[in-house]
Amino acid sequence: MNISLLLKTSRPRFWVYLIGPILVALAAGYVVPSAAVYVLIAYATLPANLLIYGVNDIFDQETDRLNQKKGSYETLLDPKSTAMLSFSIVALNLPFLIALAVLLPHASLPWLGLFLVTGIGYSAPPLRAKARPFLDAATNILYVALGFTAYVALSHHQPPLILVLASALWCMAMHAYSAVPDIAADTAAHTSTIATTLGARPTILFCGLCYALAGILSYAYIGFFGLAAAGVYLFLMLKSYEVASKPALFAWYARFPAVNTVLGMLLFFDVIVRHSR
Repeated sequence: MNISLLLKTSRPRFWVYLIGPILVALAAGYVVPSAAVYVLIAYATLPANLLIYGVNDIFDQETDRLNQKKGSYETLLDPKSTAMLSFSIVALNLPFLIALAVLLPHASLPWLGLFLVTGIGYSAPPLRAKARPFLDAATNILYVALGFTAYVALSHHQPPLILVLASALWCMAMHAYSAVPDIAADTAAHTSTIATTLGARPTILFCGLCYALAGILSYAYIGFFGLAAAGVYLFLMLKSYEVASKPALFAWYARFPAVNTVLGMLLFFDVIVRHSR
């Protein structure tokens, strides 16, 4: 088992996308976290991220060979490592999933199931949502699924529907924006995505609409912060729109993880302050 390869494949800079929503749920927690939530946080590090990105790398090898991001910004999977990676994904995920199935309240399990279905089904056949325009963006709800798993485990009730919708819109925008730099590679590999279907600028406009709606819908729960965060994303979409289909777009896209991380941290502290009053 090549630990270095597994770490690179799991994209550590993106771990915050799974851990962040769990921490926000903890910040709004109603009780002392149970053992199940601590196990969930541990799962949201290497194992869960390796599941998402490892499965993606295994089934995207044809596309990745044509993608300029691979080999520099992201790791390009050597076909000889496919079997080892497949074994490692199962070996690292199965113990956690068994433990979570035992420890989590039953009401949390559908959200854990949603994470698994979307995390695997995004890349793997027969669903392979990655190659189904708009479904590819919709399945990106996987990034908040573990957060809602923790929310239910802590509060013992399901999250408000409006909050789920706002989160889904944010996730859709995150996916659609990340698909824009891949338009050339996906087109060459004959893979249809939301970005290849709409084109660069219309996809960025779609992202802006999703972010705006997410900010409005979340206002009832996180107040002005939701609108302010939407404004930051709209600024990023505006700058990206100006350079769409040009090399400079990637420079703006490369800022995206940092923007998400900073706003996620601010949301975490905003929720703590809000629930301490």
